[in-house]
Amino acid sequence: MTANVADNIQGPLKDRMEVIEFSGYTEDEKAHIALLHIIPKQVREHGLSDYPPEFTTEAVSKVINEYTREAGTRNLERQISTICRKIATEFVHHKDAVRLINVTPELVERYLGPRRYYLEVADENNRVGVVTGLVWTDAGGDIMFVEAANMKGHRDLILTGSLGTVMRESAQAALSYIRSNSSSFGIREDVFENRDIHIHVPSGAIPKDGPSAGATIAAALISLFTGRPAKKDVAVSGELTLSGRILPVGGIKEKILAARRAGVKIVILPFRNKVDVENLPLDVKDGLEIVLTDRIEEIVDTVLIK
Repeated sequence: MTANVADNIQGPLKDRMEVIEFSGYTEDEKAHIALLHIIPKQVREHGLSDYPPEFTTEAVSKVINEYTREAGTRNLERQISTICRKIATEFVHHKDAVRLINVTPELVERYLGPRRYYLEVADENNRVGVVTGLVWTDAGGDIMFVEAANMKGHRDLILTGSLGTVMRESAQAALSYIRSNSSSFGIREDVFENRDIHIHVPSGAIPKDGPSAGATIAAALISLFTGRPAKKDVAVSGELTLSGRILPVGGIKEKILAARRAGVKIVILPFRNKVDVENLPLDVKDGLEIVLTDRIEEIVDTVLIK
């Protein structure tokens, strides 16, 4: 049996299984799979073997980055199937036309329409109270933005964005740590008086949970109360304790792949994930600066603009 997530398997059944976990593919791996396996298969299935279209490497890369967002290759195969189907339709309608087609990025956009996914971080600006985080979902790694704001009120903590119990508790722990150590971050103690704090994670229709956003939430709160904008190309992942320690998290490879895909330059991870980082292939870490830490105060100057 195969599954994207093992949490939904009932305990007695899971206890009788051997669970083998496979990490997500890199972009290069997806491109090789597409060129060597997926494209020849779809060409055969759509009756194009006599006049097989030539997919350029740039076209395959465009499909991977702009039309799919996944750990595997299921949606990639669907998009390539759509392209082959439209080529076959053109052959039927234009029987006398030249049938040797070179699939370029321009042709991909013509067949698949406007791009569906963007480099989110590359399109953002450095903003106060908004920090980039990394999450591990059923579809692989992804980035998220944690937004923090404050307004006049009664010291309430407002949490929105379809957050689960664990993530809500992480936000409460982050706020308690910031309040109890406000002086070390240059935050006035009276700034919390008569104020409500609102923490929001966009894409509210998608449920979110897990402890790995604790350090991200703390960084967003520090940015909010110091007025220092957070750097758009720095992403944070780690569980935060009440004493300010950053504990290890899972899905390191998937999160790093998501950071690269989104245009992140610096990734901050717990120090106890050092072995996971060292065991990653070099092409996964290529172009990224990975900072390992076990204390939240050590990363403030890395995440926030001075």
